[in-house]
Amino acid sequence: MRRRTFCQTAVGAAIGATIPGCGADTAPGTADVGHLIPAISSSGDELSIESAAVRELAETLDGRLLLQSDTGYDAARQVWNGMFDDKSPAMVLQCASADDVANAVTFARERSLLVSVKCGGHSLPGKSTSNGGMMIDLSPMHSVDVDTAAMTLRADGGSLLGHLDDAALAHDMLTTTGIVSHTGAGGFTLGGGFGRTDRKMGLAIDNLLSATVVTASGDLVRANADENPDLFWGLRGGGGNFGIAVDFTYRLHAFNPIVYGGRLTYKADKDFLSFYAEFHENAPDEVNIEPGFQPGEDGNIVAAVEVVWCGDHAAGETALAPLLAYPGLLAGDLAPFPYRDIQTSADGFLGHGRQYYLKSGLLEALTPEVIDVIAEYAHAGLAGSWFQHLGGASSRIRPDATAYAHRNAAFNFGIMYVGDDPASNEAGIAGVREFYKAMEPHMIGFYTNLNEDSEQRTWGNYGQNYPRLVALKNRYDPTNLFRLNANISPTV
Repeated sequence: MRRRTFCQTAVGAAIGATIPGCGADTAPGTADVGHLIPAISSSGDELSIESAAVRELAETLDGRLLLQSDTGYDAARQVWNGMFDDKSPAMVLQCASADDVANAVTFARERSLLVSVKCGGHSLPGKSTSNGGMMIDLSPMHSVDVDTAAMTLRADGGSLLGHLDDAALAHDMLTTTGIVSHTGAGGFTLGGGFGRTDRKMGLAIDNLLSATVVTASGDLVRANADENPDLFWGLRGGGGNFGIAVDFTYRLHAFNPIVYGGRLTYKADKDFLSFYAEFHENAPDEVNIEPGFQPGEDGNIVAAVEVVWCGDHAAGETALAPLLAYPGLLAGDLAPFPYRDIQTSADGFLGHGRQYYLKSGLLEALTPEVIDVIAEYAHAGLAGSWFQHLGGASSRIRPDATAYAHRNAAFNFGIMYVGDDPASNEAGIAGVREFYKAMEPHMIGFYTNLNEDSEQRTWGNYGQNYPRLVALKNRYDPTNLFRLNANISPTV
């Protein structure tokens, strides 16, 4: 490992050369290294970093270090949610190796520099970036390998979910991934990992066999059932609190890349929601049914329902026949289709640079009271809303078996504003919050990958697992270097 020990204060009086690794069009760029670079500490204080120290860091990298004046910086700093396009990190490190990540972490820790971690950059509350901090960008690290004999998939920490799907499906195998292919696998996995196959295969964390993490000390630590099992437990639902994951190994399942299902449109009323609630009670693990509420062709709100059956097609036809027989069906049909098609179907609508705001919560059941709220607020048109269908295999794991505790959740219910004009953001956010306020009393917690909330609510969301998570935080990140996440504060 090409590790360097960085001094807290670097002397730069005699240095006036280029910073290797900094951005340019065709060659390493130039930067004035005889000055101080303004930055922000993890506690929010202003810092001044000697440019000589930045030069030294850049020399250690296999990847690139970009400062605000460098060509390529503006593209590198951007994240998925356009609401955070105004954020400007002091530097972006585009890491090409685990060594790069370790050197970046060491540099930041020794200076108490605010750290954000970017893979796909999909953090809804903008935790992948900051003003004045160091962005550690893993996106150049995206190789994926499949071991067909062992039925496992190994992925670099900067891989996207589409990379995992493509590699696995090429061998008629799959592991649970999410619903937008340009989402980063790292954040998705560490938070839990909901997807279209979790009822059959379990959450992403239930298929995680091992991970390699750069901890706050700059050490590279492997975690699995045999090595550092406590850390492995915490990585499965504890998010990015304990380090930066640079490598994952997942279990694969035999999978027919042609699935049975489709999109069905229903009247969005209480009768349909009651039907959906009843159907869910006895739904086989193979089925994933996710209604979303949106305006129909006539402007009235309809339930647009996505159906995926990941099992034998004939069995799916029989099991899903009630969906086609329901009298409130307005349009649509079910048939075989490529799974990859539905995995990429939202990529455009949920593309980079749009304005996003979301609040969501977990539901144990669709009670009559919950149905009343959804029917009223969905028709009010305040915000878009949708279900993620949970349960099945993921519910048959003990709440304390992994850091993710909400194994009794049947649904995740999301309320979301999507726009293109920042001038509409205030009204869109207000609509989401009003809908969520009515739903919140019926929710049992939330999915930390999607929500930003107070520290107290975040801590409470881990339930009985929280004390064990604090102990891990104290061990692996006692200064809370990794705080831009659903944060667990250390107590040491």
